[in-house]
Amino acid sequence: MIKSMTGYGRGKQLLHGRDITVEVRSVNNRYLDCTVKLPRSYIFAEDTIKAGVQKAVSRGKVDVFVTVDSTGADTSVVQLNRGLAKSYAEALNALAEELGMPADISPVTISRYPDVLTVTKAEEDLETVKADLCAVLEEALANYNAMRGMEGEKMAEDIGGRLDHIEALTAQVEKRSPETVKEYREKLESRMKEVLQSTTIDESRILTEAAIFADKVAVDEETVRLRSHLSQLREMLRAEEPVGRKLDFLIQEVNRESNTIGSKCSDVAIARVVVELKAEVEKIREQVQNIE
Repeated sequence: MIKSMTGYGRGKQLLHGRDITVEVRSVNNRYLDCTVKLPRSYIFAEDTIKAGVQKAVSRGKVDVFVTVDSTGADTSVVQLNRGLAKSYAEALNALAEELGMPADISPVTISRYPDVLTVTKAEEDLETVKADLCAVLEEALANYNAMRGMEGEKMAEDIGGRLDHIEALTAQVEKRSPETVKEYREKLESRMKEVLQSTTIDESRILTEAAIFADKVAVDEETVRLRSHLSQLREMLRAEEPVGRKLDFLIQEVNRESNTIGSKCSDVAIARVVVELKAEVEKIREQVQNIE
């Protein structure tokens, strides 16, 4: 199933006390261009997140936004500066002795002095954090790909309908092309009679001129290739892997065959059909630019 390059997906989970939200959005781009925006304290997970996106997306300008509320995961640790505490105790004892006063010292008293006790945040398990971020990323990518798949299904349906129309127009060209040769021969014969003012004319010359004209306006090769391209396009629309680039190339070939048919045929009826055919090709080309 083909996918659109434009999409949006969101994932949100509470894991190990962290409220994690991941948003994925993308627009058209020739190649994969992934940008990840993370809180500064989680920048270590950027490459892991990009790797996760690369597994799920092959083309497009993809932006990933990650927000983390780690309030529930914060763990504080109290650290004791033993050397400093002993220094405070010794200084207080020395001061009491110097002043001839009792040294009323307790752990509570010493703990109130600067830097004896410090509160720090416990270090996070980086591998666990990465795993949690990737889990939410997978949820966001699943929703993102579901949206792209729905859009791709609509585009495939639209392109399929236009391919049917192009095939019908090709049939019109194939039917009309031999008639133009017949009409040319009749006109040529009529003009020669008119110029020579005689009913007796060189039949071989007419046949030769008609054959030359038929060779110039023959579009059999172009219509055969056109039908082959249409068949390949239909197969690609049913493919499971990304086919955007292949579709883009093949639709250019369809356009080239259409131009060749238009340049060969001077017939007004065929010219009108070719104009309509090229209009359909252009509409398909615009759709293909959105396909992954």
